[in-house]
Formats: sequence, structure tokens, C-alpha cells
Amino acid sequence: MGLREKSTGFKIDKLPFYLFIAVLLIRLIAIGLMGPMPQDAYYFFYAQHPDLSYFDHPPAIAYLLKLFTWILGKNVFAIKLADSVLTALTSIAVYQLALKFFTKNESQKIIVLFLSTLMVSIISLVSTPDTPLLFFWTLSLLALFKALFEEKKVWWLLVGVLMGLAFDSKYTAIFLPFGLFVFLLLNQPKRKLLLTIWPWLSLIIMVLVTSPVIIWNLKNHFASFAFQGSQRMHDAAVLELKPKFILGLLGHQLLLLIPILFMAVLYALYKTIRTYGRSLSKIPATNLFLLCFFLPIFVGFLLLAPIYWIKINWMMPSYITGIMLAAAYINKKWFNIQIIISFIVHLGLLVELLFYPVPIKSDDTWVGWQKLHQKVSEIKNKQRADFVFSADNYKTSAELNLYSNYFIYGQNVIGENALQFDYIGTKLITLNGKNAIYVDSDPGFKNDGPNTVQPHAVLPYFDSVTQLQPIIIKEKGKAARKFFIYLCKGYIFHQKK
Repeated sequence: MGLREKSTGFKIDKLPFYLFIAVLLIRLIAIGLMGPMPQDAYYFFYAQHPDLSYFDHPPAIAYLLKLFTWILGKNVFAIKLADSVLTALTSIAVYQLALKFFTKNESQKIIVLFLSTLMVSIISLVSTPDTPLLFFWTLSLLALFKALFEEKKVWWLLVGVLMGLAFDSKYTAIFLPFGLFVFLLLNQPKRKLLLTIWPWLSLIIMVLVTSPVIIWNLKNHFASFAFQGSQRMHDAAVLELKPKFILGLLGHQLLLLIPILFMAVLYALYKTIRTYGRSLSKIPATNLFLLCFFLPIFVGFLLLAPIYWIKINWMMPSYITGIMLAAAYINKKWFNIQIIISFIVHLGLLVELLFYPVPIKSDDTWVGWQKLHQKVSEIKNKQRADFVFSADNYKTSAELNLYSNYFIYGQNVIGENALQFDYIGTKLITLNGKNAIYVDSDPGFKNDGPNTVQPHAVLPYFDSVTQLQPIIIKEKGKAARKFFIYLCKGYIFHQKK
């Protein structure tokens, strides 16, 4: 085992230890304090409409939220708790994986570094497909270790199941079989396994476990695969260098891992290239294993960054093993600085949750959604409107659906593509002639006055559109959110081409 060394005597000093515990406590407190992010509401919208898969993503996050809200009821706490519980299980799995390659002391260092990241805060407090993805990704690597290094053949069957469940979480899981076959090709002693049935059997099992996603796509003209695959590749094919995309990627990843750890990841990559760049066959098997599930995603998105906007969460799976490789280059001084910075970042999060000193001029916020629902319901009843809709992809519609006991429509009402709202079987023709309340968010608002621009996209779909008084949501006594409200009479259904 090339990575397993003698004990380094690693032990957290008292102050960093207390700060680390404080970070964990802040995450627990945030479960009860934090309102629903649009992502929470949207993936709960998935859960409200059970299906084999969904337009944007596979179904695992929907099933997770369905389970917890079935047990604890339809509320934000149940949604946040679901994410936090699964992230806690992921953390246990990460520690167990580290123990396969490192001493107990080094593994403790790795899990503390992992838990210090903002990445863990995001997947534990915001519902995204990455939450189940990282769980099944880590379990897949544990099963692969058993199959490859302990040579327990039966574990190949579980590898297939777990890789399939990872793919049922997010399409990024395709890098799991890719990493496996790269490892088998590059490691000469293990290469002979390619001539056996076991890795191929695990691949067949993976495909079987992912069959719900495949069936959904077959039934829906491969809409999800096209959206996540060919459409993104088409966008990336427009070769235009954009330096701000590179800066955005680096800035996001520095924040995601906390700067010390991210710099250590880059340094580990540099050292690997310098040491083994011309002789891949000399990489110890354990190092190569960790690299095969780190480098493809990390370097792939790094190379794509100059021409395509890489979202903050896309690199997350690479950090499961990337952090393990980077930990060796972080001494006690820099480890302590990592924990201190992590505490400061999370203390800032807690202050924001409690006092909201920094207004968030974006719809990507947890603030004001429940109050918006209450005010919209009052307006709907007062105006005797038949239905409510919004047109900002999914955010406002999903948030209102989270709190409402009646259905809130998306932007397919006005003929625009509406992500999963297009695939739940709503018959828009039944709304023909009915009256609606249109809710339009103004995230960067500068005053509390009405909109001076006509809602041109809405006008062709109604006999008349009248602007009502905007809704101003206050938080801690200050105006925090603004929504334009329109009474739209006489819906005119247009058959979508």
C-alpha cells in the first residue's frame, strides 16, 4: 500500500478543534434557521410528482426528499434534514475510504479537512443531486477497493449496483466506470482483470440499475440526455475564450474548499505531474486509484473553463479522492489556518442567517419565500383569480408550490420551455379563458415602484394584463425582495409547436 505510512502523530490543537466543532454546530443550527433555497423547492417539486427520472436530473434526490417529507411532513426542516443526514453518512464513508489507504491519524486529518469545506455545508443544507451523488460515489470507491485490492470477487456485483445508484443521482457518475477502466488500463498487475468477466459484469449491473433513467429518456425522446449532454456540448463548441470564466471557476473552487485546501489540491496535481508525468507505470497502485477518480473530472472541467461556464458544484466528486491526495501537503500550520478560515466563513453564514446584514440581490436565496406565498394567496383570493404562474425558469414557481396547497404553474403557460414543469402532465388547455396572477421577481430592485416595462412575453396569452401593486418583502425591517404582480384575464391557450 504505497500511501500507508507510519503514524505522523497528527493531533488537532485545542483552538482549531474547538473551531472545527463550532463549524459542525453552525451547520446543525442552520438546518432550523435557513429557509428554502430554490433548489430545495425545485427538487421537492420532483418529489411531489414521482417518476422514473426527470428532465434536468436523475431521480435520487427526489426519492430522498420524498422519504423524509413522507415521514416528517411537508416542511423545510424535513428537506434540510434529509440533505444533512445523507451528508453525515457520506462523511462516514469518506473516513472509511481514507482508512483503506492511510493510517488512522492521516485519515482523521483527511476527514477534518473534508468537513471543514463549504462543499459539505452546501450539500448538507441545499438540496441538489450532488448530495446523493457524493454518497454513492464514495460507496462505489469503497466497494471497488474491496474488489481490486482485497480481490473479493463478489464485491464486483455491489460495485455495479452502487455505480448505478450514483448515475441515478447525477450523470457525472459516468466518470466512475471511466475511472475504473483507466485504472485497469494503466496498472499492469490489475490489467488482467479486463480479460475476466467481473468488471464487465459490474458495468452490466450498473446499466440495469440505471434502467429507470434510460426508460424515462426513451419515453421522452432522450430529452434529459440531450439537455445535459449534446446541448451543453453545442454551447461549449462556440470557441470563444472568456477569461472571466476561468476566474469564476478558480474563485468558486477556492471558496468551495476554503483556499488552503484548494491550493493543496493544485499542488498535489503539480507534484503528481512532475513526479510521474513521463512514467505512468511507476505510479503506485493506490496513488493511481485515487488519481483515476480525481484527475478526469478535475482536469476535464479545468480545461473546459476558458470557453464554458463551470458551475460551482460540478467538480465536487473529484474532491473525494483529491482531498486525500492533497492532505499530505498540508502541515499543521496550514491545517490550522484552514480550520480558522473555515470557522470565519461559517460564522459569517450564521450571522447572515440570524441578522441578514448583507442583502442578496438574487433569486438564489432562502429569504422571503413563505411571506411571498402568503401575500400572493391573499391577492389571488381578492382578485378571484383561477391560477398563479411565474416565468423565471423554476425558482418562484417551485418556491410557491412548496408552500401552496394549490398548483403554481411555470413559464410553459406562456409558451416557454419550463424544465420539469413541461413533463408533469399539466393540461394547459384546461386554463383557456381563465384569469391568473402573474408573479415576476425583481431581484436587483432599486425602488418599490411598479414596473415601467411591459411584460411583452405575457401579453399575447391573455385578453388583458393589468399591473397591481408590487409585493415588497421585508427582512429585519429592511426591504429584501420585490415582486411585480399582474392580474391577467382571459387566458388564450396556444398549441406549442
